[in-house]
Amino acid sequence: MSQSNRHQDSPVVHGLKLSSVVPGTITGDNRARELTGMDLAVKLHYLRGVYFFRAPDVPVDIESLKEPMFRTLELFYPVSGRVRRAETGRPFIKCNDSGVRIVEAETEKTVDEWLEMDDHAGVDHTALIYSHVLGPDLGFTPLVFIQFTLFKCGGISVGLSWAHVLGDAFSASFFLNMWGHIMAGRDPPKHFHLPPLGQPGTEAALQDAGSGKNVASSLRRIDPVGDHWVIADRCTMRTSSVHIARDHIDRLMPSHGKCSRFHVVLAVIWKTLARIRGEGGARTVTVCAGSHHGGGLEPYLPGNRMIVGTVNADFPITETDVPELATWVASLKTNENHQVEGTVAWDSGQSDYVLYGANLTFVNLEDADIYGLEWKGQKPVYANYAIGGVGSEGVILVLPWKGKEREGLTITMTLAETEVSELKKELRTNPQCF
Repeated sequence: MSQSNRHQDSPVVHGLKLSSVVPGTITGDNRARELTGMDLAVKLHYLRGVYFFRAPDVPVDIESLKEPMFRTLELFYPVSGRVRRAETGRPFIKCNDSGVRIVEAETEKTVDEWLEMDDHAGVDHTALIYSHVLGPDLGFTPLVFIQFTLFKCGGISVGLSWAHVLGDAFSASFFLNMWGHIMAGRDPPKHFHLPPLGQPGTEAALQDAGSGKNVASSLRRIDPVGDHWVIADRCTMRTSSVHIARDHIDRLMPSHGKCSRFHVVLAVIWKTLARIRGEGGARTVTVCAGSHHGGGLEPYLPGNRMIVGTVNADFPITETDVPELATWVASLKTNENHQVEGTVAWDSGQSDYVLYGANLTFVNLEDADIYGLEWKGQKPVYANYAIGGVGSEGVILVLPWKGKEREGLTITMTLAETEVSELKKELRTNPQCF
């Protein structure tokens, strides 16, 4: 998708204004953020987050939202950078304080009217988030867009479009939470640190790489995209969300063994999609689990620290009980991050890959603090994330959900358009589901 056609065909938002915010002080020291193999493995993917807030006691002032971003970007200086290439062709982030793009928009709907729309998740990610991609002018494209949409009721939504090459969903949500922390007048950490991410092109990774023929099973190599970091659409994909109450999940939890609600959700959806696709179409799945540091507002710079692994079932998924399948997946603890690093390292990170949707992919964001963003003394009434640039096998995100009276999990799916309707119908009507 080209950037020129975004939002123009959306009838629900209008009055777009674009501006830029840069760090309040010069980063200096000619800093660069080297990109790991994991960073480059997800460079064609984009995180899209949206947060809804009700009207505060005083009218919204956009400048009061932008002002704390200056300090936030001082701390998260790579976010303001731009992608460059080394002499080898390997991309890196030049921390040159070029800034993030701010988008202002308005809608005639109230927050409640928006959230009551049937299946609003798809509209959220086309109207409330300026979903950019990097390139074709790679060295000039911002890594992050933030959209503030004012609602008729005085409420607001914050839409985040975040290049995944910067970091995972834990990093993206932490960035916004720190912005809210600063906006509330609290002191930010004095020093941020970058936990070990693995060095690009390490000797061990290069030894594993060989000739580049052995691609990690969680990745799919695609035709080169050059400096326009977007995958060609192989089929029409659709994003949608459902909310599952905690007690509905807990009744499917196994009575023995260790597994989380995420594993139960994975088992239900894997089994359901195996029925929809046919048993042979869902034998292998990729599981991405967070490896965030500490939690809360522990200071760290963005990075892709998720643990990635694949699970191969040599038994009929559709005939396996949900508790048994959930316990089995939880027991595997797969981790092929080293193989991913090796796959990307063999040609200095110049080949292009798809991770999300190379296989059916499940992403565990159950512990992501997406309700931690504070604005005017309130937390979001609703928050959600999706992933852009997904391969044809699809991706399932499992996130926290806080409803008016109940809590549980949000299941955000990006799948082939025909599969979304079938899956949602099964989840709603099949007694073996939730």
